[in-house]
Amino acid sequence: MAERKQSSYVKLGKDHAPLVDITPGELNQPIEVPQLAVRKCPECRQPLPESYSPPADEPWTTGIFGCTEDRESCLTGLFCPCVLFGRNVESLREDTPWTGPCLCHAIFVEGGISLAIATLAANSLVPGIDPGTVFLVCEGLFFTWWMCGIYTGQVRQTLQKKYHLKDSPCNACCVHCCLHWCALCQEHREMKGRLSDDLFSEMTIVNPPPAQEMTTSTHTDDDHKENPEASSANNGEHEHTHLEMQAI
Repeated sequence: MAERKQSSYVKLGKDHAPLVDITPGELNQPIEVPQLAVRKCPECRQPLPESYSPPADEPWTTGIFGCTEDRESCLTGLFCPCVLFGRNVESLREDTPWTGPCLCHAIFVEGGISLAIATLAANSLVPGIDPGTVFLVCEGLFFTWWMCGIYTGQVRQTLQKKYHLKDSPCNACCVHCCLHWCALCQEHREMKGRLSDDLFSEMTIVNPPPAQEMTTSTHTDDDHKENPEASSANNGEHEHTHLEMQAI
């Protein structure tokens, strides 16, 4: 008798453990197809190339020197620019709390300005300080100011890309390096105005339906007794004829 051919199927029991651990629901995850994840034009729904960028030709609602148009942001930017910068970043990036950018701004900008004032005061009061040391401190402060201008300028560029705003009056980083406080106030006014416009555009005005009046007519038994013919005629008008069709 020929030996029985060994089966290629193996019966698993309770003692056998799976070779690969599979998390429940792991195999039912959606698959991302890069060819289908393309940007489309909001008007004609045509696919756009990867290098496409919307035109930045929208003007700012307020000028760079229009700080007095919003008194609250003007006072906040003058006395607490770190708080105003934190609020701007929080409004622009919802997942970022305002405390982080505010603390960074306070350390580098306000701290650098305080250190510069202290260095100048010490140099004037104590004439024995080495001029080379003062020069190195001023150079470090200048470099820190330039780096802060680049960081805050990137936040301004993000705002410009979001609302397709053009460079006004020049590049975003240069604006923050030269007119930092005015730029903070302008960005706050811009986002404040844009957000208020979005809220009003999302509101839908619904007019209430016109008022309807219902009249009821009551008929007493005396009316039926007085006008038996009219009541019988009305009953005849409301009667319906029911026809039934049966197969022959």
